[in-house]
Amino acid sequence: SGIYYKPGSLKARNCRRGLRMMLDFCAEHGVAHEVCGKVIVATREDELPALERLHERGVANGVQCRLIGPEELAEYEPHAAGIRAIHVAEAGIADYKGVCAALARLIGAAGSEIKTGARVRSMTRDGGSVVLHTAGGDVRTRRVINCGGLHSDRVARLTGTRPGVRIVPFRGEYYMLNDRAAGLVRNLIYPVPDPRYPFLGVHFTRMIGGHVECGPNAVLALAREGYSWGKVNVRDLLGVLASPGFWRFAARHWRMGLGEMHRSLSKRAFVESLRRLVPEVGMDDIEPAEAGVRAQAMRPSGDLLDDFSIQTSPGVVNVCNAPSPAATSSLSIAETIADHVEGMQT
Repeated sequence: SGIYYKPGSLKARNCRRGLRMMLDFCAEHGVAHEVCGKVIVATREDELPALERLHERGVANGVQCRLIGPEELAEYEPHAAGIRAIHVAEAGIADYKGVCAALARLIGAAGSEIKTGARVRSMTRDGGSVVLHTAGGDVRTRRVINCGGLHSDRVARLTGTRPGVRIVPFRGEYYMLNDRAAGLVRNLIYPVPDPRYPFLGVHFTRMIGGHVECGPNAVLALAREGYSWGKVNVRDLLGVLASPGFWRFAARHWRMGLGEMHRSLSKRAFVESLRRLVPEVGMDDIEPAEAGVRAQAMRPSGDLLDDFSIQTSPGVVNVCNAPSPAATSSLSIAETIADHVEGMQT
């Protein structure tokens, strides 16, 4: 919805525009979606100043949001516990697998091809062309758009760009409410986020299929595709450990890191985080669900890059940082990328 982001930032602008574009796209292409609203809940007195600042930021970004008390919170989410909350009317859910499938159909209808399993190994320039040398053969083109996600920094370096950041993978683990407990959550229940981090905290999300996901936490993944503790990639891990920025980040935020690891390894600790928002959730009410890995750009200073980052070089556009809300913002980001491409000279 755009409530979390600094006014005027790429995240704020693209999220607001992207929301409208995504709603129109889903309606036009028959993709399941729902504008259901969400609540951001303060459960302690010391969270109230941050909640009020968040509301002010939302208003500045043009978000339809308002502060509500516990009585009105109970009307939206009867099982949520909070002393005050923000209701965000515009927040919603969508079937993003359906969005990707619709985009793939449009790409095919335009005469283009999606190549999978074609890892980019190197890139060379040949006159006015760029040649990508991939596992599936060479691809010659005039323009390259790098949306490599977890590998965007590596691909950027292949293009000759120095992105100035390193992608550090943070795994987000989820549980799912079982059928007995799913009725405890109507739509979306979020905590007041810690402004020091670009993570929103463990929350409840009713998905488009009707089930309720709980999470995510944010733990350092041991591989760029480290969707579980058992997945380790030595190259990826050594790359993180050799980065001075990572150690600067760890020195400042080790308490947060240990807390996230505790929630990852202890179901009871994870449930306690959930119970802050919905006290009725018990140990037997949740079961493991899928995990995701967030591609988070980190500066050499150890600071996490909080905004989208798009960098260009001759013939190349590199999307170097596009974490949440990149899904909501995706169509607006695509317009920005297209503008960069159109403005390039051979």
